[in-house]
Amino acid sequence: MSQTKPIKNISEMKAFRDYYLLENYNLRNYVLIVFGLNTALRISDLLTVCWADVFDFKKESFKKHLEITESKTGKRNRIALNSSIISALLLYKGSFSHITEKDFLFPSPKDNTTHLSRYQAYRIVKHAADAVGIDGVIGCHSMRKTFGYQASKQGIPPAILMNIYNHSSYQITKRYLDIDQDDKDETFFKVTL
Repeated sequence: MSQTKPIKNISEMKAFRDYYLLENYNLRNYVLIVFGLNTALRISDLLTVCWADVFDFKKESFKKHLEITESKTGKRNRIALNSSIISALLLYKGSFSHITEKDFLFPSPKDNTTHLSRYQAYRIVKHAADAVGIDGVIGCHSMRKTFGYQASKQGIPPAILMNIYNHSSYQITKRYLDIDQDDKDETFFKVTL
């Protein structure tokens, strides 16, 4: 099985992100991709998020952070909900006539008392990537890797990415970033001393 890759091209990443909003209107799928790209969560953790995790029902406002215990590591993670996530959630919330604290953010279409399966999430991600013409091995983990790749391109230090990912070594984080010859060439052309 091939390893998934990050989406490196920014215009491809934006087309992928917006596919379910602009081309194939489905707010649940759109928010799934926005959330995946902006939180760097594993799909298993992303799918278990409930409305109470992102929305304060007493204050009737979105929370500033998502607090989650990662299923793979058992570690607590506190993730800031940025403006892209809040905008997508606001649009998404408006599409419901009623939500409760226990409702999953990404409910199964067959049974809204459970969340999407990992396979359903994979199909959503793969369909969007194929529809906008992204080459390579793209899957749910690509969203997590895309976050790191794009963050590193914006100058975020590797130590911070390691911490965000909860990786135990830089070697693991380095594999996520998928640095290739094009990335190295770009650096040599940018740094002219």
